[in-house]
Amino acid sequence: MELTNLNITELKKGYKENKFTPLDVVEAYLTRIKEIDNRVNSYLYVDEKGVLEIAKKMTGHGYPEAAAEKSQPLWGIPFSAKDLYLTRGLPTTAASKILENFVAPYESTVTKRLIDAGAILLGKTNLDEFAMGSSTESSAFKITHNPWDLDRVPGGSSGGSAASVAAGLAPFSLGTDTGGSIRQPASLCGVFGFKPTYGRVSRYGIMAMASSLDQAGPISSNARDSAAVLNVIAGRDARDATSSSKEVPDYTQFLGLDIKGLKIGLVKEFFAEGLDENVKKRIEEAIGLLEKAGAEFQEISIPKAKYGLSIYYILMMAEVSSNLARYDGVRYGFCKRDANLIEQYKKTRGQALGAEAKRRIMLGSYVLSAGYKDAYYNLAQKARTALRAEFEKVFSKVDILLGPVSPTPAFKIGEKMNDPVQMYLSDIYTVPINPAGLPAASVPCGFVERDGSKLPVSFQLIAPHFREDLIFQVAGNYEKLNPDSISKPNL
Repeated sequence: MELTNLNITELKKGYKENKFTPLDVVEAYLTRIKEIDNRVNSYLYVDEKGVLEIAKKMTGHGYPEAAAEKSQPLWGIPFSAKDLYLTRGLPTTAASKILENFVAPYESTVTKRLIDAGAILLGKTNLDEFAMGSSTESSAFKITHNPWDLDRVPGGSSGGSAASVAAGLAPFSLGTDTGGSIRQPASLCGVFGFKPTYGRVSRYGIMAMASSLDQAGPISSNARDSAAVLNVIAGRDARDATSSSKEVPDYTQFLGLDIKGLKIGLVKEFFAEGLDENVKKRIEEAIGLLEKAGAEFQEISIPKAKYGLSIYYILMMAEVSSNLARYDGVRYGFCKRDANLIEQYKKTRGQALGAEAKRRIMLGSYVLSAGYKDAYYNLAQKARTALRAEFEKVFSKVDILLGPVSPTPAFKIGEKMNDPVQMYLSDIYTVPINPAGLPAASVPCGFVERDGSKLPVSFQLIAPHFREDLIFQVAGNYEKLNPDSISKPNL
């Protein structure tokens, strides 16, 4: 039995039947990381000493209460986390040189809830610097490779998290999604990525990129695993004023529910020019399977979706320019000392921030500047309200929406790095969802051939606010209808 091939449900069953221990599982993952990750580059830091100590205690070495702890929902389940989550006592860099030696002084709510539920944090995964990117190429430390084709990107900005799950280097991982940064890399790596409703999961202790758009969520091999993780991390947090106090249901109970008569809307604007024909075919095949299961499809239109990219990039860059102002080298992180404070700021940020971070700070400062705020930022806020209203109107006609995640499968490393606009267009189907604050997921649905490589394709499910249950209902049914959609690359 290859322990690193087991999902959360299978690991829990194995523990219950005493087939293996947390120490066995952790050692298997650490061995695989050493053997494989020098090619994938999904991790920035692995806490080998710490996780072995935790696993030994859980296995009973000097920890007689271990058996009683097995009741915890994620007892003994390893995971990885995007290096945007503060993890007390461990490096937390946001893949930026400005935080290269920063060690977090406190724990994010999400990682604390997982650890309290018995999960074991293996390490921190690579990302685009401060989550700014769609390919994990803008990391200051390394480029992550797609496990299905090492010459291609894993997507971004949670590329390290998606790659770690796809490569069998963690059963699940934590990502963040500001404009598709969970869903797009999950799609390109052939794993299940879930972005909850804005406010469903606490953002406390997660480095902010765009505070009104960011949302934490799980990346896993299947829908059931993501539901199990969301059960633990969702819910009100007094330290995050934007977190919701709505009751958290048991999301796993919705996975087997019948979809007969469920109304699914196909977003006309998402199936327009620019969508790769072979990607479209895989999604149409998925629609056919769901239709056979009794789901009712109808084409719907969201005309303002075409403004989603513009709305998103104006608002996101404005918030980036504000949020990244704190990284000045005075209180923590990299600092280039100078007697003149302004010169110190210039040298510190000039040397330690990457090109994409600088680009977004400058554009964000521009759209917030006197004379331009009304023309750009304020107008984008009004358009955001109109877009949200349009989604709400559509959900009075259908239960849930379906469309593509990415217009293409994974592209080659370096292919879009010199063309920011083309890179931004990678997120054209995912970015409208974040300004509207809706929950959405990336569901693997097959493969396409590119230059001799087998590359994953996914479809996207989008639900009304706090209706994550509908996403799990449809995704759970689809995975039963097409079990071959869940597979791992040979590495």
